[in-house]
Amino acid sequence: MAKHFECREHWRAFDTARNVPRDYQLTVTLDLFGWTVVERHRSRVGCKGKGARDSFSNAASARRFFDAVRLRRGSARHRIGVAYRSVEKA
Repeated sequence: MAKHFECREHWRAFDTARNVPRDYQLTVTLDLFGWTVVERHRSRVGCKGKGARDSFSNAASARRFFDAVRLRRGSARHRIGVAYRSVEKA
């Protein structure tokens, strides 16, 4: 059985020349029923944006999904021309 993990990551891709002000947040939590919940929120900087929530019965499945999302964000330089950078917590 995989150990539960909680995490929150926040990335931003910003390039005024390409009109790319993107914001992406990824949060992993445990709900009241013991399921691991992965929440994604994406938007243009300063806008409301859209979100999605995925629930997993075990932490291993959630970790695979989390890693796949991080890999996709890591390929942003190739896809949109600007890399996402981590936003430090205030």
